[in-house]
Amino acid sequence: MVGRAGTARGRRAARTAALLVAAAAVALTASCTTGHDRGPRDDGRAPVKPPATSRTEPAKVPGSVLAVKIDNVPQARPQTGLDAADIVYVEQVEGGLSRLMAVYGTRLPEVVGPVRSARESDLELLRQFHEPTLAFSGAQGRLLPLIDRAELRAEPPGTASDAYFRGPDRPSPHNLFLHPDDVLPKAPGAEGLTTGFTFGAPPAGGTEAHSRTVRYPSAEFRFTWSQERGRWLVAMDGTDAVSTDGGPLAPATVVVQHVKIRPSAFHDSLGNNTPYTETVGSGTAEVLRGGKSYDVKWERPEASDGTRFTTKDGKPVDFADGQVWVVFTKA
Repeated sequence: MVGRAGTARGRRAARTAALLVAAAAVALTASCTTGHDRGPRDDGRAPVKPPATSRTEPAKVPGSVLAVKIDNVPQARPQTGLDAADIVYVEQVEGGLSRLMAVYGTRLPEVVGPVRSARESDLELLRQFHEPTLAFSGAQGRLLPLIDRAELRAEPPGTASDAYFRGPDRPSPHNLFLHPDDVLPKAPGAEGLTTGFTFGAPPAGGTEAHSRTVRYPSAEFRFTWSQERGRWLVAMDGTDAVSTDGGPLAPATVVVQHVKIRPSAFHDSLGNNTPYTETVGSGTAEVLRGGKSYDVKWERPEASDGTRFTTKDGKPVDFADGQVWVVFTKA
C-alpha cells in the first residue's frame, strides 16, 4: 500500500485552524455585545434591565456523509469496505452493466474500493444529503463542470492524491482504492443520513419471500433470505458476494425501486450511451425485510428531499436496523 502522506493531514489542519479562528471570532463578538443594565431614567425611576429572552439552540446541521463510487464488474470483486456502508445504491451503467455507490455515515472503514468514475445520475441522487463528499476516480470531460457546480465536495485522485493507492493484485482500472479518513476526518453519525428512510417494526401484511432477482441487460443481482443470519445474502452474476475479509455481503433491508431509466447526453469511450436513472418523482417499490416482501409506493418530490416509502394507505414503511441496499430497476 502507498502510505498516506502529509497533504491530507495539512488540509485537515488548515480546516481545523479555520474553524478555531471562526469560533474565536464568534466568542469575541458575543463578549462585546453582552447586555448590561441601562443608566438612570429621565423620570428618576430605577434603571430597567433588558427583558429576559429564551435562548434557543440553533438547528444542528447534518455532517457530510461520504459517498464512494464502487466498481462492480467481475474483475473488481470482491470489494473492500462495502460491508461497512450504511446504504448501497445499485445503478445501471453503460452496456447494461452495474455500478455501486456506497454511502458512509455512521462509520468509516480503513479502505474502500475499487473506486470508479461518477455518472450524471449521482449528482441528483446525492442532493438529498447536506454537502456530501463524493470520492470517485474521474468522469467524462463534459460531466466534470457539472460536478464542479454540484452541491457536494468532490474528492477524486486529482485533488486528493494521497488518499488513493493502487492495489498490486488486480489489473488497472480495477485496482484503485481509497483511505476514507483522508477525505473525511470522521463519520458524521446517523443524523447525516438524510435519506427519508425510517427504521422500526415491519408493516402489517407482506408476502413470504425467500429470494428476489433483479436483472440488468448485462448484470444480475439475487437476494436470498437467511433465517440463520437474519439478513439477505447477496449474489452478483450468479456468485455469492463477499467482502475481501471473506464475510458475506448481507443487508438487513433491500429496496427494489422501480424508476425511469432513460438515455442521457453522455457516452463512454466506446460510444455506449450512459443511462440516466431518475430518482426524483414517484413510483412503486418492493421492500424486502425479515423474509417478506412488501409492495409500497415511493415519493421524492424534490432533489433536496429524501425518499419516502409508504404503504398503499399512506403509512410510512420502516426498514430493519442495519445496512440498506437500494436497487434501481426500470419501471
